[in-house]
Amino acid sequence: MKTLIKLLTIYVLVLIVAGSVSAQEKTAALNPLQAYYEVKDALISSNASVAGTKAAALINAIKTNEKTNASKVLRDKILFDAEHIAESKDIEHQRDHFTSLSTDFYAMIKAVKLSDKPVYYAYCPMKKSYWLSEGEAIKNPYYGNKMLTCGKVAEVLK
Repeated sequence: MKTLIKLLTIYVLVLIVAGSVSAQEKTAALNPLQAYYEVKDALISSNASVAGTKAAALINAIKTNEKTNASKVLRDKILFDAEHIAESKDIEHQRDHFTSLSTDFYAMIKAVKLSDKPVYYAYCPMKKSYWLSEGEAIKNPYYGNKMLTCGKVAEVLK
């Protein structure tokens, strides 16, 4: 009987620990800002297929993160653009939607804190559009390798 109780106790502890890791992994995977960065990185690489896949992950991250419910209007605008990026295979169409996605995501970041790390708000003078970045280095998602370093950091959000 004691052996059975020990085994059951160990089993319950394993389930608790496994559940905790799984929840942490899900939280990390569903961070909307990180999902946004992954869409941006795919556009930098000019990979429409990956941008679509990453936009689908962004949709999931926005829908499952409670903080993004702070502004239903912004949330709906972000979802609209992310859905267009996810559905399109045309990189230029994706980049057009990324422009408004970035503007609305910037407003979301200003309204709710989605990261403890600085967020760099960069500007492309050729496209007359902004984007968010996790680093200071300019990597332009609007032109990819054609004009990779075109732009400047306009603001640092902390």
